[in-house]
Formats: sequence, C-alpha cells, structure tokens
Amino acid sequence: MLNISEKDITEKDIDLKKYKSYAYVESKKTNRTLLQIIGLTFLVFLISMFLPWTQNIHTNGTITTLKPGQRPQTIQSMISGRVEKWYVQEGDYVKKGDTILFISEIKNEYLDPNLLNNTKNQINSKSSAVKAYQEKVNALNNQASALIKTAKLKEEEYANKLKQTKLLIISDSMAHQAAIINYDIAKAQFKRMEELQKEGLKPLTDLEKRNKEMQKAQADLVFKENKFLASKNKAINVVVSNNATAAQYREKIAKSKSDKFTAFSSMYDAEVSVSRLKNKFSNYNIRSNMYYITSPQNGYVTKTIQSGIGETIKQGSQIVSIMPENYELAIEMYIKPIDLPLVQIDENVRIQFDGWPAIVFSGWPTICHGTYGGTVYAIDQFISDNGMYRVLVATDKDDHDWPDALRVGGGTRNLLLLNKVSVWYELWRSANGFPPDYYVKENKK
Repeated sequence: MLNISEKDITEKDIDLKKYKSYAYVESKKTNRTLLQIIGLTFLVFLISMFLPWTQNIHTNGTITTLKPGQRPQTIQSMISGRVEKWYVQEGDYVKKGDTILFISEIKNEYLDPNLLNNTKNQINSKSSAVKAYQEKVNALNNQASALIKTAKLKEEEYANKLKQTKLLIISDSMAHQAAIINYDIAKAQFKRMEELQKEGLKPLTDLEKRNKEMQKAQADLVFKENKFLASKNKAINVVVSNNATAAQYREKIAKSKSDKFTAFSSMYDAEVSVSRLKNKFSNYNIRSNMYYITSPQNGYVTKTIQSGIGETIKQGSQIVSIMPENYELAIEMYIKPIDLPLVQIDENVRIQFDGWPAIVFSGWPTICHGTYGGTVYAIDQFISDNGMYRVLVATDKDDHDWPDALRVGGGTRNLLLLNKVSVWYELWRSANGFPPDYYVKENKK
C-alpha cells in the first residue's frame, strides 16, 4: 500500500484473505524460483564466456569467374562498317568461329571490288622492275669487269711501247754519237787537206772531195740528231697517250660503277615499293576477312548492343556480349585496409549466396547451415578506387560444391574466418574497438 492518506489502513482493518487473487498470489513461492532462474542464467552466461569463438571479417561480394578469359565479354568491330546481316539472336549458343554479323565497307579507299587483284598486279609489276634493275646491275658489273681488263691490257701495251721507245732512243743516241764522231773526223780531214792544198801538196780536187765528205757527215749528223730528238718526242707521246687512255678508262669505269649504284638505288626503291605493296595486300586481305565478325569462343549470346540493318558502326565499337560456355566461378569481394594484414592466401571463407536460405552463426561456422566454403585465391597488391582491397575467393575443394544455378554477377555475403579466441575476449576486443588478432598461419606441409 502507498499510505498516501493520513489515516493508516492495516491488515486489521481489511481482511485480505477473503480475496481469491490475493490468496492465489500469496500462496506462490516466487522468491526461490526467481533466484534459481537468475543463478542458472548467470552460470550459463559465465560458461558461455569461455566457449571458443572464431574471429571473422564480414564483407559483401559478387560472383565472378576465376580466369579472365571465362568472364562475360563484348565483341568489338576491328573496322568501321555498315551492318548488312545478322546470323544470331540473343540467347543463341555459338561455337568458336561461328559467324555473328556481316558488315560492308564504308571507307572510300577500300570500296574497289578488285582491290586485291589490282594490288597483286602492282606487286607483280614492281617485282618485274626489281628483276630488270638486277639484270642491269649484272650487265654493268660485266661492263666494269671488261673495262678493267681492257685497262690492264692497255697498261701492258703501254709498258711494251715505252720499252721499245726507250730502246729506240738508246739506238738513235748511239747513231747520233757516231754521226758526231764521223763529222769531227771529216772536219779534221778537211782542215788537213786544206792545209796540204795551200802548201801545194794536194790538188784542189782532193780538197773538194774532202769538203763534200765533211758536208755529207754534217748532214748525217743533223739527220741522226733529228732522229734522236724524234725518238725522245715519241717516248713523251707514249707517256701522254697512256695517261690519256688510263684517264679515259678510269672515267668509263667510274661511270659504269655510278650507273651500277644508280641501278642499285632504283632496285632498292623498287624493292621497298614491293614490300609496301605486299604489306598493303596483306592488310587488304586481313581487312576483307574482318567483314565477317566471328565468335572467339564457345558461349551464349547474352545481348546485342548494336541492332538493325544498315546501321553504321565505328571501329572498336561493341557489338554483342557473350558469356563463355565453360567457366569456373569465384567470389570477388573487397576488404578494408585495416583488415588486409589479417587475410592470407588459402584462408577459409564461408559464403552465403543471394537467393539461398542460410542460418549463420558468425562465431561458430561449424554449426552454420546453408553456407558454402571457399578459400582466398588472390589478393590485389594495390588499392581499388573504392578505397578497399580486392580479394578473389575460389571454391574449397574439401567442402561441398557450390550450387549449379549460380550466375555471374550475383551477390554474396562472406565471412573470412580468422583466429579462434574465447567469447569473453571477443566481447572485450569489440568493446575496446581493437582489430582481430594478428597471427601466422601454420604451413600444412
């Protein structure tokens, strides 16, 4: 009772036992039961504080594929063109090499229907020009060789002529000396004869005869001297002629070599032109094969990005998206930088897929139902644009298989399992805001 009134009401004034409710409540012994419940609850709580608890990191993720070549991809057009014909539609299964789309050319430089044949004819013409220049080079080589041989023969001829001229000079020199001696003798005889004739010892006819002989010896001397000088001039002419001939042949040989190098230059230019034309021909041939856009691998056409007939598409534009037929699923998730040192390769992960019911106890993964096992496959070495690090999780081969109905792009909720501690320690760590314990995983080997 509150005893608000100034007048006290005691049990003597009111007989409470005649009220059934009061009698029922009074008959119950609640104090002992409540104490038992409180004690039992405290005991359970105390025991639970020493139960093992698995530290973990919560994070969301998406389903992807383990290998880049198994992920959904878009097919781009290598060249610009106009859509002419579709060979597939969304949902179709295609094999590697199957034609998806045919496009036609829109650039002016490739519109010629005989482009390949014309380019091939140009290649043949330039190749013939290369052969002609090669033959010209060979002819000039032969010409230069013939000139060199002729020049050598001319040198030998010059040596012979020079030797003959030198011998002729020696012979004429000896004849000239003999003529000088004969003239001196004839002159001396004439003087003696002249003295004898003055003394009257010899007749005038003998003096005239000696004078005639002296004039004849003098004439012979002049002739032999002239012949000697002519031999010298002949030797000089031989040397001059040889120099002129050698210069002439050097000029011819130099001109032949110059023509040969010019032919070489023209031949090399023609070869460059042939190489360029062959390159163009290869490019044209490859480009003609790009009109048919084919599937790079087996898979399913999921979406046609370009549509319609006659629509123009640009080079590198996306046309269709394909999902590969065979792929190995993985989980792509992101963790905070503070948790990065705690995650290691082959670390266990519990995964809950969107659309699959599950009962999850984060601290006791062994009693979870509806979750699937995974292991950390790769960790990025650089931070992502969202300020977290990407982690790739593959299937755990020691756990049961993932559902077959999973599709790339689905969502997941993941638990990265870390160290095992007591419940009281985990509560104390969480209350203080401490990160999970750092630890080194033991090597199974």
